[in-house]
Amino acid sequence: MPRAGLDAATVTRAAAEVVDDVGYAGLTMGLVADRLGVRAPSLYKHVAGQADLSRRIAVLAVTEIGDALRDALQGKSERQALEAAAHATRQYARNFPGRFAATLYTTATDLEDPLHLAWLRVIESHSAILSGYEIQEEDSRHALQMLRSFLDGFSLIEPAGDLHTEDEIDASFRWLIAFIDRGLRELSDPSRGA
Repeated sequence: MPRAGLDAATVTRAAAEVVDDVGYAGLTMGLVADRLGVRAPSLYKHVAGQADLSRRIAVLAVTEIGDALRDALQGKSERQALEAAAHATRQYARNFPGRFAATLYTTATDLEDPLHLAWLRVIESHSAILSGYEIQEEDSRHALQMLRSFLDGFSLIEPAGDLHTEDEIDASFRWLIAFIDRGLRELSDPSRGA
C-alpha cells in the first residue's frame, strides 16, 4: 500500500530538489527515497523508475519555465520582452540548475506527451517576443531556434564556469541581448539587404 501523502507529484518535487542539490547526473532513486524518508522500492508505486522520474522532472521544469516567462513578459514587447525572457530564464537556471539541465536532456515522444505540451507554452512565449519585432515569416523559425539557443545555451554554460568573472558574464549577457535585439530589428525591416 502506498505511503499516505506520497504520490507521483510529491516524488517528482523531491527528485527536483535532489537534482538541484546534486546535479542532474547525480539523480538516484535512493537519494529521492532518503529525501522522502522512505525506502527506494516504495517509490516504484508512484513512478515507473529513474527514466520516468527524469521525464517528470523535465515536465515540471518546463512548466515552471513557461510560467516564469509568461509572468515576465506581461506588458512588454521587443527589447523589453527579450530582456525579461533572458533574465527569467537565467534566473530559473541559477535557482534550479538540476531541473534546468533535465529540460535539455529529455525529449518529448509525441504530440500528446506532457513534455511536448509544456514546451509549447515556452515556445508561445518565445513567439510572443518575436511577434513584437514583426520579423518576416521566412525568418521566424530560424529566429525561434536562435532565441532558444541563446536563452538555454547561456544559462547552461554559465554555471559550468566557462564564462570567467561575474562582471564579464554580466557584460556578455547584456551584450548578447543588445546584439540579438539589433539583429531582430534588422530582420523586421523589409528593406534590408540579402
